[in-house]
Amino acid sequence: MRRTLVPAAVVALAAAIAVPATAHTAAARARHDTTAVAPALDDATIVAIFDAANTADIETGKLAAKRGSTKAVRDLGAMFARDHEAVRQQGRDLAKKLGVTPTPPKDDTSAAEQAKVMATLRAKHGADFDKAYLEHEVAFHKAVIDAVTKTLLPAIKNQELKDLVTKVAPAFQAHMLAAQHLEEQLAEAQGAK
Repeated sequence: MRRTLVPAAVVALAAAIAVPATAHTAAARARHDTTAVAPALDDATIVAIFDAANTADIETGKLAAKRGSTKAVRDLGAMFARDHEAVRQQGRDLAKKLGVTPTPPKDDTSAAEQAKVMATLRAKHGADFDKAYLEHEVAFHKAVIDAVTKTLLPAIKNQELKDLVTKVAPAFQAHMLAAQHLEEQLAEAQGAK
């Protein structure tokens, strides 16, 4: 069973609580997220979660852009970082316009969990880095998509915030599919050797 690295910000997206991300496999995390009883979310918390998720993927994307062993992984990381920087900025601009101060969930450990993800990725090199990065991206985006559709959108009160999250949701799906596709391509190339 493969282990995935998903920062707590994404788990918080799904359950509005921080859970040590490296302690669960993707399947166990999915079971946990669907059974968790999440406290009510307000728009300030949703903005903070949205910002943290984008920031986490900017960081991992920039690392992949520098450390990927293939041009395809480096290009994917750079694209993900650029895309998430743009989306994060849209969220920050909207929060400023609405006068919303982002407020992370109570007991948020996303920064510590993201540091663990980054340490794990930094410890990998070559094809091992590429594999770990792509596995992370697939799991990360699956968790974000699940959280957006099941938790965030139903909880958003402000229509402009809901419109922004709805507008960018397809990009998360596209990122997940791009990471899956590249992961499959690299696995096939490794198998052919």
